[in-house]
This record gives sequence, structure tokens and C-alpha cells, in this order.
Amino acid sequence: MSTHHRSLAALLALVLAQAGAGCAAQEDAELHPDEEFSIDGPFETTPPPGKDDGPYRKGLAVATNTTATQVWSAKNAWEDRDTPNARKAGVAWAENSGLNWDEKYSVWIDGLRRVRGAAGYYDTFEMTTPWGKTVIAPSLECAEVAIFMRATFAAWYQLPFFMEAVDRRGVRVYFGHNGIRTAAGKYGATPNFATAYADTSATPPADIVNGWPRDAKLRSKGLAGGEDVQPFPAGTRFGAFADEIHLNKRAGHFLILLLDYFGSMNLADSANTYNLVPDRVRAGDVLLERWQRVGIGHTLLVKTVGRSADGRITAELASGSMPRRQPKWEDETVSKGSFENPYTGGMGAADDGTPYAKLGGGLKRWRVTKNIAGVWTNTWMAADESAWINDTDSARISARPETFGRILGEVSPAEKRMAYLGQIADARLHLSRYPASCSARERREDAFERLYELERQQSGRSRAAVDTLYRTHEDYVFAKLEYTRSKTCCWNSSTADMYRIIMDRAEKLQMDAQACVAPEVFMNDGGYAKWKTFAASTGRAAQWKEWAEDEPCAQRDVAADTAVPTGTPWCSVSGGGGGGTTCADDAQEQNDSRETAKLLARGSYPGLVICGGDDDYLAVAVPAGGALTAKITFSNAVGDLDLEVYAPGGEKLGSSAGTGDSETVTRTGLAAGTYVVRVTGYDGAVGGYALTLQ
Repeated sequence: MSTHHRSLAALLALVLAQAGAGCAAQEDAELHPDEEFSIDGPFETTPPPGKDDGPYRKGLAVATNTTATQVWSAKNAWEDRDTPNARKAGVAWAENSGLNWDEKYSVWIDGLRRVRGAAGYYDTFEMTTPWGKTVIAPSLECAEVAIFMRATFAAWYQLPFFMEAVDRRGVRVYFGHNGIRTAAGKYGATPNFATAYADTSATPPADIVNGWPRDAKLRSKGLAGGEDVQPFPAGTRFGAFADEIHLNKRAGHFLILLLDYFGSMNLADSANTYNLVPDRVRAGDVLLERWQRVGIGHTLLVKTVGRSADGRITAELASGSMPRRQPKWEDETVSKGSFENPYTGGMGAADDGTPYAKLGGGLKRWRVTKNIAGVWTNTWMAADESAWINDTDSARISARPETFGRILGEVSPAEKRMAYLGQIADARLHLSRYPASCSARERREDAFERLYELERQQSGRSRAAVDTLYRTHEDYVFAKLEYTRSKTCCWNSSTADMYRIIMDRAEKLQMDAQACVAPEVFMNDGGYAKWKTFAASTGRAAQWKEWAEDEPCAQRDVAADTAVPTGTPWCSVSGGGGGGTTCADDAQEQNDSRETAKLLARGSYPGLVICGGDDDYLAVAVPAGGALTAKITFSNAVGDLDLEVYAPGGEKLGSSAGTGDSETVTRTGLAAGTYVVRVTGYDGAVGGYALTLQ
């Protein structure tokens, strides 16, 4: 989730992976940016300011001669509203909109259209370029999404932009429209963008229609560190995507290096963003989850912001992941949970005792680059000064998650339950594709923590009862790992084939034991030889990949990873026999037949459960000429549930058996009597649900 400097090993692993997948290996392995451009990475955050955080972070002098290194010319200013360029129509605003460019950026992000992602199981967004080309969002890590969107917008509209960091020697480096530079000049052997690459922005519109200008060198480039396979153009690397959306090819080449070297740590750095008060949130802002000083964090792009009928703020988030995926567009319920998460700088502390409020998490807004007294300076728009929170003001920072809990729209317990179960299912799906992913393990356990608290408040269920109901064998095989003490967490290039090998071995160990045994966690345990050997013994040696340092890995030499115990021990959850999860009935039991149907008033009933082999029968009285709507909501990814409605005499009046997360049956003009609603698990499915009778 946190993108930062990547190693040469990552690039070599990527080349080998492509060759192994049937693609032709590159004739000459491309150099990693460290070697090609003499970059002394990895980059770190800038030193804190001498006193408090403040409005001005100075960069290069505007008069600096950047003729050779310049990526694009800063012809516009973020404050512009009435200049000829600012009055023009753009990708998301009409002519003479009256908006400044920072407001236009927010309008653009908010207006990006929702579409189904290439993976097929979640929504993402598509983007239209200033030249009328519409493309689906690229596959990126989470911090890469936020950085890509901001830098791309600045390049399209020739706005000043830079991000800063320091290299291993403590040299301050600026990545921006003037290229990659230090105060002394060009950094290392980084490109002279203006002379090395083409800017085809002046191509006449008619020529663009007849053929988009292409840069073959850019199209051959990819992002380092794990998988880089883009949905558009299908099967290519990020360089090809950048080539498709930028007429200024220099910007595409620049983006590759910017995303390779900057990540969530740099977004948490007050040199590049600043802390924002909750009620000023808008599309284009960034929400950071940070639970430790180094290693994985999570970056979420604020995608849409609106108002509910009762005047509360509504907000939705989108985020990439590690390994890379298209930004996943989350609904209001899941997004609200992220805004309220203590990891966003709230109350509490990291494992080393550092308060979350001091780790740089929370709601951030991009600094804007302005010419102030002849120096390119990262600051904020004048209208945003009152929205800024000093990054030394831990009290205001730590209060933000609780504030979001009050100002964001209300979410029912049933909606929360479904959201948490959906997050758990999403994390499991990600692990089924990338079994070494520590970020997915972290997300799953974070969702379980929220589920534990919800169930405690709503139904009095213990953690053990929740685990008995919802835990699966794979949760224990892929237990959460301590990032800073586990080398598996640096391995982004594991595969779905490896997941199947790992799970097949885990299931075989259970069967061979002829009794329940604690699952063996997939992690570095003196290496990974036991899984590699099992792969070979089952004819899948070629499907097992060796560990690769796909991101900087300070813990590369640990003898064994450190696992965090997962919930209730598996043998208690599975009933002691290892043969499948048992299930805790809900408060409406016993209601496993028409004769024992529980009579309910009209209303909503969260916290209900279908256990394997047991259907639920609920009854409701209907007056003469009345109507009945029965609806269940649940997570299909957890368990596919179906719904039926019966007349007083036993006649089936209707059923709903779809493949989504809800089922509804409505009937009108009914005779007086007691009607029965039946909820059943398809093919023995088990899962929680909420029932609404209207």
C-alpha cells in the first residue's frame, strides 16, 4: 500500500515473471533508476521545520535555468480564475466557470464516472483527457493513485508542481515541473526531460484524430516493485498508459520516476500536504492511515463529497493496493469507517508507543505551488488557511476521527455489518491472488476488530462467537504479520497459483492429522522450503516463485517472521474437528420450520444469522388488502442467501434468488392473515443478514 523506492531485485523479478508467463524477455534487461540515473535512494521525508509547521515550503528559485530539465512550463497559476486559459472549458467544467485551478481539480475528481473494474468484482472510475480520450483508471498502489492524479492534472494544465524529499545523504531533492533537481542543479544523472523526450502537445487536433502520437521508449517502461499489468492498453505496463494520456511525453517519463520514488510517507510529510479540518473535506483530498513509522500504510483518495437529506456530509473513497490494482471505489458505509479509523491520526498509539497523531495520518490536502517572492513555494490557497491544522497540534489531529463520526451521514448497524463483512471478503480475495500481502491481512483484521465491537454493542456476542460465525481456515493460514519483523511483507509478486499450493498443503495437514491442529501460518519460517517442497511433490514446482525484495526491506535478514495471533484458536472455531465452521444462532431462534416461525412486527431486524442446514422462518401479520415487502441484505461474498414468502395456507407467493447482496419480495392486495418469510442459504451457505419487513 505504501509506495516507496524499489530495488533492482524487483525489476529483475518482473522481467523473469514476464518471461515465465510466455512473454518474450527483454533483449537487454533495463537498468533500475538507481543505476541508470545515479539516484541515491531510497528517499526519506524532509526534516521537520525549525519551529512549527507553516504555510511556506520553499523550493527552487523561479529564475533557475531549467531549459534542459524542464518537464512542462508553468504557464498557469493555481489561483487563476479570469485568465484566458482559466476561462476555457475543461474536462469537468464549463467555459467561464469562475473556478480556480485547485477547485477545478476537486471538480474533476468528483466527476470521474463510476464503472466496473477490470477485475470484475468491484467498481473503479474512468477518466477523460483534455483531448477527449476516455480511459479506465490504471492499476496502481494506493499512494501512487493520489500522486498520479495530482501530477497528471498539473501536467495537463501546465500548473506549477513539485514534491520534495531527501536522499540517503540528506540532499533535498525536488521532483516537479522543472524536472528532478536540487538547489545546486540537476540531481545525479536524472533525465534532461526537455532534450531527451518529446512534447507533442502542439499536434493539431485533426492529426490527433488520425493517429495519437506515440513514444516507443515510454511505452516500454513500467513501474518497479511488483506486478505492473495495466487494463488499458490491455496487458501493457504503466508507460504505455502514460503515453496514451499525455501528449507531452516528458510528463509520462517523469511520472514513472515520481511514482517509483514517492509514496505514502511523502504524502504524510507536511512539505507536500497539510492537515485539514474535517468539515472542509472535498474531492481530491487524501486520507492517510498510518499505524507505524515505517512500512505499510494506506492512502485513500477522497472521490466524492456531498450532503445527505439531513444536511450531513457524505463522502466516498477510492484506493489502489499493493500489489497494484485499479482504484477500488468504496461506498459511504465503508468510507465512513475509514474516516473514523484511529489509524488516521486518532486516539491510540502504535506498537512502539508513538501516538497515531504523530505518525502523519489523517485527512490531507495537497499544497499548491506558487511563485512567492521569486521562489517556487508549496503553500495553500488563501481560502484554505482557516482549514489548516498545524502538524504539531496533536489534540486537534487526534480529534478528527471522532469528529467524522458525528458529521458524516448515519449508518445503520446492519449496513455496518455488511460493510465489515464485505471488507473481510475483499481482503480474502486479494490474498487469494497475492498470498504474501501483509496489507490485505492487516485490512482483514482491522475489519474484524470493527465487527467485534459492533457485535458486542448490538447483540452481546463475544469475540469467540463472532469468530465461530465468520472466521475461515484461510484467516489462520494467512495470519497477520508484524511488518517490521517479517520479510514476507516485502514480497509483492506472489501469485494465485501459490495461494492454491499454500491452501492445499494446509488442508492436507488437517486431513493427515485426523484431528484438528492449529494451522501453520504462511510466512518466512527459516525460509519457504516447506511450501516449495510441497509444490514440487504435487507437480507444481514451476508455479512456486522464490522470495523477492519487491520493496526496500530492512527486515530481509530475519530468521523467521513474527505472526500476530488470529482471534479465537481455530480448533475452537471449527468445533474441534477441523471439518468446517460451526455457527452461533441468532436471537430469533428456534425458528427452523413453518411451525416455529417467529412472529415479528414490521420493521428492521439486524444481526440475524443463517447456519448451515438451518433455514430461518419469520412471520408477519398483514391486514385485508394490505401489502408486504420482505428484504434481506447480506454479503454474497460471505454466503449467498435466498428469500421466499408464503401465504397463510402455505402457498409460495414469491421468491428472490439473485447473486447480489440483497433479495426482495413484494406482494400487494393480500388477504388478512399471517404470512411467513423463509431465509435459506444457497447450497448450504452460512452468513449474517438483516431483515426488513414493510
